[in-house]
Amino acid sequence: MLDQIFEYLHFNFSVEAPIVLLLLVFLEAVLSADNAIALAAIAQGLEDKKLEEKALNIGLIFAYILRIGLLLTATWVENFWQFELLGAAYLLWLVFQHFSSEEDDEHHHHGPRFSSLSQVIPIIALTDLAFSLDSVTTAIAVSDETWLVIAGTTIGVITLRFMAGLFIRWLDEFVNLEDAGYITVALVGLRLLAKVFNEAFVPPQWLMVSIIAVILAWGFSKRNVSELTKTSEHSEASNQG
Repeated sequence: MLDQIFEYLHFNFSVEAPIVLLLLVFLEAVLSADNAIALAAIAQGLEDKKLEEKALNIGLIFAYILRIGLLLTATWVENFWQFELLGAAYLLWLVFQHFSSEEDDEHHHHGPRFSSLSQVIPIIALTDLAFSLDSVTTAIAVSDETWLVIAGTTIGVITLRFMAGLFIRWLDEFVNLEDAGYITVALVGLRLLAKVFNEAFVPPQWLMVSIIAVILAWGFSKRNVSELTKTSEHSEASNQG
């Protein structure tokens, strides 16, 4: 049984392996900015702010397991457009829920509120899985070496966790960032939807990255005045201390 598994995973090392691995990690980092914002915004829905980091840690462990499962069954999954339709519907539902909900005046947070980790962790894992439906094809196209793709995914999830941790802080600091993040989530959902109906309607990856970069630039364009005041007051207090 183990021999069959290793044969399937194609553990063939080559001179090009490090280069391909770096490329996969780079693609994961570039394509996961919108994912990181969405996960950070979901974690921000926790009523207990001290649990946000823990929610991301546990949620992304489950997300990683789901990603590996998706990669190992990617050839089979790609034969069923229903998976992409469900992923698109889920992402667009998240966007609708965000923009149709009332805003939290203190943190400018839209979306559902969670009272426990058990409520938010499945949402984080499923959201990452929906994003992975769009990126798994890109990863497989870069290399048919499954072990390389899994290694790239592993480092990519670690990078995603780091980025999501940064975005949790930035969401409070920049007024438009959460909305910008969910606009990019809508783009990913629409791209998945386009793949379901007609591949010809799917915009090239470079165009998607360019549009997302412009939207995120808008997201970082306006700071939260109250947060700036708090930061300034905290710095002054630290200096006096």
